[in-house]
Amino acid sequence: MDLSKIKMVVTDMDGTLLNSNHEVSNRFFEIFKELKSKGILFVAASGRQYNSIIEKLQPIKNDIIVVAENGGFVIQQNKELLSTNLPTNYIQQTLDILHNFPEIHPVLCGKHTAYLTGKSDAFIEKLKEYYSEFKVVSDLNEVTSEIIKIAIYHFDSSEQHIYPHLKRLEKKLQVKISGTNWVDVSSANANKGFAIQQLMKQHHVQPNELIVFGDYNNDLEMLALSDFSFAMENAHPNIIKASKYITGNNDDFGVERVLEKLISQL
Repeated sequence: MDLSKIKMVVTDMDGTLLNSNHEVSNRFFEIFKELKSKGILFVAASGRQYNSIIEKLQPIKNDIIVVAENGGFVIQQNKELLSTNLPTNYIQQTLDILHNFPEIHPVLCGKHTAYLTGKSDAFIEKLKEYYSEFKVVSDLNEVTSEIIKIAIYHFDSSEQHIYPHLKRLEKKLQVKISGTNWVDVSSANANKGFAIQQLMKQHHVQPNELIVFGDYNNDLEMLALSDFSFAMENAHPNIIKASKYITGNNDDFGVERVLEKLISQL
C-alpha cells in the first residue's frame, strides 16, 4: 500500500478515532505532530456537535478542520466554511412523525446549541457526551433558531426503532443511521461526503491523496471519495463492504496504526 502521496486525513470520531470510553489517545496526538510537520491536513468528521468535537481535540483545535453535524457545519480556525440548514417544513414533518413514539428522543441541532425537551433525565445524561451545549425547551415546535440537523436517539436500537418510521423521507432528505442508538435527519447535501468533497476541491486533493476512516452508515459518502478508505474492525457491515481496507478496532488503535504506516512512507 503506497501512502506516500497522501495530503489529507479524514476520520470519524465515535467508534473510529475515539475509543469505547469516548477518548482520543495520546498516541494519536503524537502522530498528529508528525502529520502537521509533513503538511498533511487533518479533518475530524462527525455527527457530533462542533463544540463537542473541539473538546475532544482541544490541544490541536487551531490546526484542524472540523466537519460537524454529519457535514452540515464545517469550521476551520473559528471560520465557517459551510453551513447547510434543514428547512422548517422538514423539521415539522419529522417531529410530527415522531410525536407518537415517546421512547424516541429527538434533538434539534443548531450551529452551536442543541435543543431538546426535558421528558427524560436519562437521555439528557446520555446527550451530554455528544452535545456540550444544549437547551431544554418545553416544545421543540417553538424553536426558531436555524437548525442543521435532527439527531434522534433510542436506548435500544436506532436501526429497529427509529429508521423504519423515517425511511419514507429519504427521497428528499438524508436519513442516516449514524450509530447503534442514533438516526440523523438533515438536508440532502448535508452529509460528510459533500463536505469533504468541497474541502478536496479547495485544497486540490485527489482520491489517491486522501485517507478516510469510518465505522457507521453516515460515513459511506466520504469513504466513497478515497482510494484509501478504511473501515474499522468494529464497523457496521455496510461500511466494511463499502471500504477498500479494514483496520483494527477503535480500542486497538486502528486509526493510529494506519497513520503510523503513512508517516513511515513520507
